[in-house]
Amino acid sequence: MRGAKPKTTARARSLRRSDNDAEDKLWKELRDRRLNGIKFVRQLPIGPYFADFACRELRLVIEVDGSQHSGDRRDGIRDAFMIGNGWSVVRFWNVDVLKALPSVLDTILAIHDGRLTERVEVADLRFFPAASD
Repeated sequence: MRGAKPKTTARARSLRRSDNDAEDKLWKELRDRRLNGIKFVRQLPIGPYFADFACRELRLVIEVDGSQHSGDRRDGIRDAFMIGNGWSVVRFWNVDVLKALPSVLDTILAIHDGRLTERVEVADLRFFPAASD
């Protein structure tokens, strides 16, 4: 690894070991380029944060949130940091990953294919495209 940071690497490994059921279920669909050949990684460090899942090629962060994230202002700060650094962020609820996985995967593909490009904030989906230059 180029410029590896042992403390950051250890934290990412720890987070990967503690995946919740929803993260584990989504990872089984994203790993090994299973979703249309798109490469995803888990717990990618981006600045002071760790993305649940990320596609470097698309500069897309995928977050899987539990109810503790409802209205959490820290998520807004985190999203603003990522967006300001050229990453788009999509947030799904745990329950949607567990009960409506095909819809979650379709949404990720819509972002990949350029069919979803505008900001969306509705009850079951939050998508924040990266800042344009």
